[in-house]
Amino acid sequence: MSSARRQRILALTPRERLTEHWTRLGITPTYRCVRGPEIGMAMVRGRMGGTGSAFNLGEMTLTRASVALTDDAIAEGALGHGWVKGRDPRHAELIALVDACAKQGHWEAVIEEGLVAPLEAALNDEHDERGRHAAATRVDFFTMVRGE
Repeated sequence: MSSARRQRILALTPRERLTEHWTRLGITPTYRCVRGPEIGMAMVRGRMGGTGSAFNLGEMTLTRASVALTDDAIAEGALGHGWVKGRDPRHAELIALVDACAKQGHWEAVIEEGLVAPLEAALNDEHDERGRHAAATRVDFFTMVRGE
């Protein structure tokens, strides 16, 4: 599983849901914060039509954190990083903790199957539901041709 995919899923999942699923796994390592959590800004860039020249769209609030595992001889010093949009230090810290734990071989499969896969399925279901709702409100316009 790619780290970028895991980071994306964890960042898009609401903190309450992530906390609930993480607690169910029963993984409780001790860790220390290496950096943050810190709240800052990030520049968001865009492209016209998705392919044009890049331009600065604006700034957004971002929270980041880095943690190191401290309780397991195998995981000693393992670093994890987390980023989330908005101002939620606990969310960023939890993502960093999951990232650090997922880098350990003995926890990687458990985290993938017990945390990331169900969260991804829930995000996909919500995306599909929003798509169905939007499709139900879609209006098709057509042009009438005058007969001459």
